[in-house]
Amino acid sequence: MNERSTLCTWVIFPKASNPRNHFTSLCFEISPAGLDGVVSVFPNKRNELQTTRSWDFVGLSECVKRRSAESDIIVGVIDTGIWPESDSFNDEGFGPPPQKWKGSCNNFPCNNKIIGAKYFRTSHSYGEEDDFISPRDSNGHGTHCASIVGGNPVEFASFFGLASGTARGGVPSARIAVYKPCWSSGYCDDADILQAFVEAIEDGVDIISISIGPTYVQYNDYFNDINAIGAFHAMKKGILTSTSAGNSGPEYYTISKNAPWALSVAATTIDRRILTSVRLGDGTVYQGVSVDIFDPNYESYPLIYAGNAPNIVGGYNSSISRLCQENSLDKNLVKGKIVLCDGLQESSYVGLVSGAAGILYRSLVPKDVAFTYGWSVVHLRHIDGARIHSYISRSSNPTATIFKSHEDEDSEAPYIAQFSSRGPNAITPNILKPDLAAPGVDILAAWSPISPVFNVRGDIGVAEYSIMSGTSMACPHATAAAAYIKSFHPNWSPASIKSALMTTATPMSPLLNPEAEFAYGAGQINPMKALNPGLVYDANESDYVNFLCSQGYDTKNLQTITNDDSSCTQQPNDGMGLDLNLPSFALSMYTSIPFSSTFHRTVTNVGANTSIYKARLNVPSSSLKLKVEPDVMSFSYVGEKKSFTLVIEGTLDVETVSCSLIWDDETFQVRSPIVVFPLFTSKEESEGE
Repeated sequence: MNERSTLCTWVIFPKASNPRNHFTSLCFEISPAGLDGVVSVFPNKRNELQTTRSWDFVGLSECVKRRSAESDIIVGVIDTGIWPESDSFNDEGFGPPPQKWKGSCNNFPCNNKIIGAKYFRTSHSYGEEDDFISPRDSNGHGTHCASIVGGNPVEFASFFGLASGTARGGVPSARIAVYKPCWSSGYCDDADILQAFVEAIEDGVDIISISIGPTYVQYNDYFNDINAIGAFHAMKKGILTSTSAGNSGPEYYTISKNAPWALSVAATTIDRRILTSVRLGDGTVYQGVSVDIFDPNYESYPLIYAGNAPNIVGGYNSSISRLCQENSLDKNLVKGKIVLCDGLQESSYVGLVSGAAGILYRSLVPKDVAFTYGWSVVHLRHIDGARIHSYISRSSNPTATIFKSHEDEDSEAPYIAQFSSRGPNAITPNILKPDLAAPGVDILAAWSPISPVFNVRGDIGVAEYSIMSGTSMACPHATAAAAYIKSFHPNWSPASIKSALMTTATPMSPLLNPEAEFAYGAGQINPMKALNPGLVYDANESDYVNFLCSQGYDTKNLQTITNDDSSCTQQPNDGMGLDLNLPSFALSMYTSIPFSSTFHRTVTNVGANTSIYKARLNVPSSSLKLKVEPDVMSFSYVGEKKSFTLVIEGTLDVETVSCSLIWDDETFQVRSPIVVFPLFTSKEESEGE
């Protein structure tokens, strides 16, 4: 075998019982010894895809201090490809690629900005007519994410006039290498994702950004997760992998990226909201959430409640039509009217737009994302929808007007978006996930001009920049922040960069985010502060190996993963994972039972040569006692390491307790979140089922 084939081999079998997926794959990680090195066998699953204001919002303005070394940073973006003609990726002023670069461009016009581009399709089944069998992006997602990381500053960018300003990436001088395992359908196969990791590592990228996640959450094994496998191999080569937390929130245990050696990023709002006004015939005005970019004539239309317009001939009644389900409405009754719905599905508004003048829909779930529908569709708060329904009921001639969307300030930002996946970590509860948060709502960035910009089938709208929301957008913000740090500290390990981002993150409010650290981790990224964190919690491959041994992995499987002589010399412990050197602390305990648990940590001085740090604990619960030993640490040179223990004891009530530890030398404040929470026997129990 050559070097590449020793990393991973995929075996594909026909599966006639599944006509939608012509291939089922088994992933075997093979060591040079052959099949004796099989570590995991699992189906080749499908995965799915998970900024004019955001960088200013987190403090990274256009005029911040930068180093020439930024142009030597290569960010590998694993996604749907890229649109090279976008102004965001123009290479004017860029020199040749760094000498360390080993990559290439497959069937693609690279330049000195996009220095590498490859595509992967193990099944050789492309499916969609608009797929480019090349790294070119027909979906738009990859272009959007890549420009958030490293797009050039482009003035006067907007989405049909909305979010107007200078679109730019966090590290605009960095180089971009594109790896395309995902296609226009938005789905990506495990086999192709892993091969993308392999190629990116071999090509010599410095950071990997992957806004792709499984269609369901893995609850049992880190190495049934292709992102964890790829990120582990990247970590071995000194490459940090930044991943999206997932878009399955706000329920607990929905985060899909739990590996401690990777960075998992939740999505926050920014201080700009995109709103759409609705004015009723009685003059009352309500603010809803959507992106309505169509030229308004401010015409008033008849207003009807969907529950009053059932398609009786089709067999539907008002209990179904009120939800605006597909085909449930009488087309004659809703034609030319604005329709108030109690719910909305994509298929239903596609059918409605041919006859209705607009759609209002109310929901119990708060809406913090402005979607682009390609039609006058407005998401309203449930209480506002109830008031509009009341107006319809009491008026003999109810009417409404939908206005063009506008921008407004969100004074409560940042807070975690409803869609953003939450912890705890379902595999190892005492490893806090997500790690941190970054802007991921209403982000303007570059777009593929052949990809539809509205959520309507047959849409032919064209845009060079588009507004998107998701942890997919949050991930490249954190990626760029990591790349920015690396340009100043090229020798820092992935764990040190991750630690710097976490311990300097801006704390967020549990009042706005009831799930607290399980929503936002350490808080929102603060790239400027992360440049000089004072202390870092470092970790290397051996630390993660010891962690895996504690989780029950045996030497045989471990060596297949590490491709070296690593071994589990001790019997697995209880698997709590309290001693992995992370910049966060999580402890799951049964309620009403006294406990005492000890964490061991080591910090490395990266601040002043001589410094004295004192521990400060924030403990809001009287039922818990926390102690740090020693509580004062003196450093005499940069690079010096000191160890300490954190003891948590007491009795936990039914509620999660959020605390924090800050090491303070009056110059640097190194903050770590601490979470003590009830131990549930299952995800369902945590939800009260």
